[in-house]
Amino acid sequence: MKLVRYGEPGSERPGLIDADGAIRDLSAHVGDIAGAALSPDSLARLAKLDPLTLPKVSGSPRFGPCVAGVGKFICIGLNYSDHAAETGAKVPPEPIIFMKATSAIVGPDDDVVIPRDSEKTDWEVELGVVIGKTAKYVSEADALGHVAGYCVVNDVSERAFQTERSGQWTKGKSCDTFGPIGPWLVTRDEVEDPQDLKMWLTVNGQTMQDGSTRTMVYGVAFLISYLSQFMSLHPGDIVSTGTPPGVGMGMKPPRFLKAGDVVELGIEGLGRQRQTVRADD
Repeated sequence: MKLVRYGEPGSERPGLIDADGAIRDLSAHVGDIAGAALSPDSLARLAKLDPLTLPKVSGSPRFGPCVAGVGKFICIGLNYSDHAAETGAKVPPEPIIFMKATSAIVGPDDDVVIPRDSEKTDWEVELGVVIGKTAKYVSEADALGHVAGYCVVNDVSERAFQTERSGQWTKGKSCDTFGPIGPWLVTRDEVEDPQDLKMWLTVNGQTMQDGSTRTMVYGVAFLISYLSQFMSLHPGDIVSTGTPPGVGMGMKPPRFLKAGDVVELGIEGLGRQRQTVRADD
């Protein structure tokens, strides 16, 4: 299934995408795409519905973030060998973990806002993993059983805030609008191999990132198991798994986003995003 949340910010409704690409309303069957609705039992119940019996949504409503009520937005740094190389960093001996504030989350086509005093706002297409069942001390072999599904994430980053202002990376990752997710949450059963997905990103139509999850250093199953040794992962938590090469900071000379730029990105089978960049008021 491709699960969505559609409507104006703060008033999104749950839905799914039918075989023809139309939105079907799920409001009679689930309160939101969040929490307990992401459990294996809940997803199995939704999967039994005939989409053609659900109300068809007219027009072209806004897609909201594909998951609501996210408790933790966990990110993995330098998790692609080729991305680490372009930034001059060594592949870490264990996953680098940092948090992205949930207040950064926006819809897949909402504007990205360059924060005040920003010098180096950058882009990062990433595979997002949405937890569906609580994971604590899980093995790598069992880890994917705790995944509800996958989505596209743009891990927007302000590099000066992230690396030149001392302290942790979080403040360069958590500005408002720096976490577009969606358009859909694609359930785990529809993704045959999360370690073999093409991913791409363009700025103003120019290809910047053209990679694959094949070059991840630490795969999805390992990451879920690894994280669960340090903290419980709960339904609705998102793990953003790192980015392939082609980010602005890795270019010679570096290139960063400016007001008026248009960023488009996508992952094979998981949909695409489009954001217009603007300066903060």
